[in-house]
Amino acid sequence: MAGKAFFSVSMSLDGFIAPESPDELMGQQWMGLQQWVFPQRFFRENLKLGDGIESALEQAREAAGEQDVRVPGGGETIAQCLNAGLIDEFHVALSPVLFGSGIRLFEGVEPGRVALDLVRAEPSPRTTHLSYTVYPR
Repeated sequence: MAGKAFFSVSMSLDGFIAPESPDELMGQQWMGLQQWVFPQRFFRENLKLGDGIESALEQAREAAGEQDVRVPGGGETIAQCLNAGLIDEFHVALSPVLFGSGIRLFEGVEPGRVALDLVRAEPSPRTTHLSYTVYPR
C-alpha cells in the first residue's frame, strides 16, 4: 500500500500563509504565525518540481514506498496539487494572527474539484491544528 500525499502549513485567521513580499518574512505577523512551531523539532524535505507536479509526486511516492509524502507548502504548488487530485490529507495550524494581505492558502483552488472532511481539530495555547481528508468531487 502506498503512503499518503499531504501538506502541512501555518495560516493566519484571515486565510494567509505568507506575506506578499519576501522582505516581510521576518516581520512581526510572520513570527506570530510560526510561533507554535519554534519550540518543536521540525524538518521539512524539499521536493524538486522539474517535470510537473504529477511526475514529481509519483517519483516521491516511489522513493517513499509505504511511507507518506509531504508536499512543499507553497500556495501555488498546493493549489495545483489539490486541483489535480493529488492530495490525500492536509493539516493547517491556524494561528491567532491577522496579516491583512499576502498569499492565500486556497487561492486558485477550484472548489468544484475538491471535497473536504474534517478529521481532527486540536486547540492549543498558540494555534489550533485542523486536519482534513481530501476527496475528489
